[in-house]
Amino acid sequence: MLEYHPVRAFRDNYIWMLRRPGAEACVAVDPGDAAPVRDYLGRKDLALAAILVTHHHPDHVGGVASLADAFDVPVFGPAGESIPACSNPVSGGDVVEPPTLATSFRVIDIPGHTAGHIAYHGDGSLLCGDTLFAVGCGRLFEGTPDQMRQSLDRLRSLPPETAIYCGHEYTLKNIRFALAVEPDNPALQARQEEARQRRDEDMPTLPSRMGAELDTNPFLRWDRPEVRAAAEKHAGHALGGDTEVFAELRRWKDNF
Repeated sequence: MLEYHPVRAFRDNYIWMLRRPGAEACVAVDPGDAAPVRDYLGRKDLALAAILVTHHHPDHVGGVASLADAFDVPVFGPAGESIPACSNPVSGGDVVEPPTLATSFRVIDIPGHTAGHIAYHGDGSLLCGDTLFAVGCGRLFEGTPDQMRQSLDRLRSLPPETAIYCGHEYTLKNIRFALAVEPDNPALQARQEEARQRRDEDMPTLPSRMGAELDTNPFLRWDRPEVRAAAEKHAGHALGGDTEVFAELRRWKDNF
């Protein structure tokens, strides 16, 4: 298994640094700022071997060009988006083998947050940027509710032990919303206590596990009767198919 180290950036971003134990280089995921990456590499006496990018938003790509130039490394990113210094555009179904990691990642197309958003799945882990969060999902800046629901449906089919490495520390805020949807969900109540303890110790709440998300994340539970009932109560009327339920949950969260 690889080592996954979160490097903090901006207010609540995580830049994930991936390293094979004992290796002298690592891979950066979504480096929105070059400075904390350089600091991490210097403190750990490591080189940079490659960069993986999930989508084009500035807080995920702001440091890509300078890092790629300084370390002369390949940059893997979504083929459907404009990514700085992207030398290896990839899309769903492609297999990526970043240098020094000695493992491969399968690319999954997950549009919704942005039009060309991708995820990387391998080593028992999911690098999913801003599509799936712990107990939440990303806003729909470029995609439709149906696109996002289908993207999340692809992700929720992954094994329950899959470790989820997303781009932001949003867990406690997301839990507050999830409890508004399912106030009597015991798994959610337990997760809130666990997340509070970790944040009180200034520790990340990530990675999450897909099994925990299936038990607590309303944006993966649109087809559960209790979640549908809550969405319909909030909407004030009956809702049609799964996409209507998902869309109402997202509207609710946007104004929560």
